[in-house]
Amino acid sequence: MESLTSWVNDEDSHICYNGHTSECDTPDCDEQIAIAYDNGDDGNGGVCINSVLPDDILERILGNLPISAILKALCVCKKWNDVVHSDRFLHYYSGVAPRKPWYFMFTSEFYPIGHVYDPIHLKWHRFQIPFVETPTWSLVSSRGLLCLMDDRRRKIYVCNPITKCYRRLEEPPGAALADYCALAISQDTSSQSYMVAIVRSKQARGEDIDWDLSIDIYSSEKGTWRCPVNATFQVWRTGTDCVICDGILYFTVFLTRTLGFIRPRYGVLAYDLSCQFFVTDVDECVIEAPCYITCMRLMNLEEEVVMVGGIEKVGRPGIIKGIGIWVLKDKNWEEVSRMPNKFFKGFGEFDDVFGSCGHEKLIYIQSYGSSALLMFDMYSNEWSWSCKCPAAKKSPLQLYSGICFEPRLDIAP
Repeated sequence: MESLTSWVNDEDSHICYNGHTSECDTPDCDEQIAIAYDNGDDGNGGVCINSVLPDDILERILGNLPISAILKALCVCKKWNDVVHSDRFLHYYSGVAPRKPWYFMFTSEFYPIGHVYDPIHLKWHRFQIPFVETPTWSLVSSRGLLCLMDDRRRKIYVCNPITKCYRRLEEPPGAALADYCALAISQDTSSQSYMVAIVRSKQARGEDIDWDLSIDIYSSEKGTWRCPVNATFQVWRTGTDCVICDGILYFTVFLTRTLGFIRPRYGVLAYDLSCQFFVTDVDECVIEAPCYITCMRLMNLEEEVVMVGGIEKVGRPGIIKGIGIWVLKDKNWEEVSRMPNKFFKGFGEFDDVFGSCGHEKLIYIQSYGSSALLMFDMYSNEWSWSCKCPAAKKSPLQLYSGICFEPRLDIAP
């Protein structure tokens, strides 16, 4: 990996929103702005910019900065801090074009600490997501919100990882009683409301080919859970990934027995969240994977369902020969791109352990065995490495994982 010229070392830094850490109290010298006093005097007989620059102009200047620059601007002076936290600034900021998603990577096996990557400044920052107790928690995102769920499925939070604003959701009935569980969140930017979905699957008693399915839906507007689906599948069980797109919940399913048929084991089912009816005949409704796939991940990219998966080698389940990206068109998967071989080899030896996530039209792909992070831009159809993560691997068996989110100041759960 060190021989790849696309990897660039960058200075490690720390960012925060509230300005309580010492690293943020003193901005980097190359980004520090010399504003000495808020009373109009710069201490040398000059005039402070705050005394001559109207607040609305200052709001527009700050609002169009990259998010990492806004966080540093909070530490310049009390006036700028107050402006950024004002309702008027947040209202203006909400109309600014969406930001490129950041990627947070857990860099410890046991502690919820890590680094976040800013694709605009091409820089990593030390970062911590609130409430997460271990890196094994389930994390999903929708625009500026993260939904977090612990391993026992009893603690569920929705938070803005930048502002640390949060809401703890009540535990849905029976959430802990599942063999497989998938989590999704979808935010409506017009109403600032959001929806959380949990898809659970548990092997039915007495029947080793039957799997009980339940879907729990949380609405932030109503503040309650509902369980519109309780069904039993034969041969099929749900996976560990789902996504909400345009009011429809898509979740992965897995064929536990082939029963003599040669077909891909993975597929996707769709459930209209506005409907109370669910078809349990999976064979009739399943959207099959385009080929033999492992590490299947679904994501909502600008209201399109996109799938990333590892393409298995023939006769060697779990071992992949490449990584593909597909978009769902009606009930068919249309291939968008395959990872070029030079990037695929850059990850080293691959098995069934890699993750992916995306926002807008940017997809991140990460091997669980290393901190290498690859990006695919669906606008330009280009692959590229991120800058090298400054975190060092502490043991040969250390695993990495992560999640991407849009950094926003104006969104609260």
